[in-house]
Amino acid sequence: MGFPRNRPPWADDSYQRSGTHPATRWRMPAAVDGSAKMSFSTCVIVMVGGAVGTLARYLVSGWALPISRDLPWGTVLINVTGSFVIGLFGTLTLASGRFPASDNLRLFVMVGLCGGYTTFSSFSLQTLDLMRSGAMLRASLNIVLSVALCVGAVALGHVVAAGFANDAVPIAQAAIEEES
Repeated sequence: MGFPRNRPPWADDSYQRSGTHPATRWRMPAAVDGSAKMSFSTCVIVMVGGAVGTLARYLVSGWALPISRDLPWGTVLINVTGSFVIGLFGTLTLASGRFPASDNLRLFVMVGLCGGYTTFSSFSLQTLDLMRSGAMLRASLNIVLSVALCVGAVALGHVVAAGFANDAVPIAQAAIEEES
């Protein structure tokens, strides 16, 4: 089953354009024309969402520790549920969606909560957007590069830090750190 080349009306590309919902008091900071402004209240909204997401990630990680002996099931669960939430909420709350929401609420959930919970959700959303627009090669490249470069970056960071820490072998000092 292929993805349509033309973006369907329900496609969420809100992270690429300025906010247009009538309840919006500000414009997305990533506008192409550079005219968007980021307000202090918007930053607070994203920060609070991030705090809630981070706490949720910590709690889920702790809950999953007993079943995470052979595979980091907490991380898998977090990445999958975060990806599901950003896809579900992002689609349902578009200005043209079934349950339109203000840009501030969308930022709270999609950038703050999902971003604090997992950055994998943003990666998944962006990859799906590439696939739906017919850019299968770019989507595949995004997947391969993101996974390979992130694993490589963790390894490189470990090697560099081990050099400063008398060749330390472990990266995490508590099991919960690897689940986060």
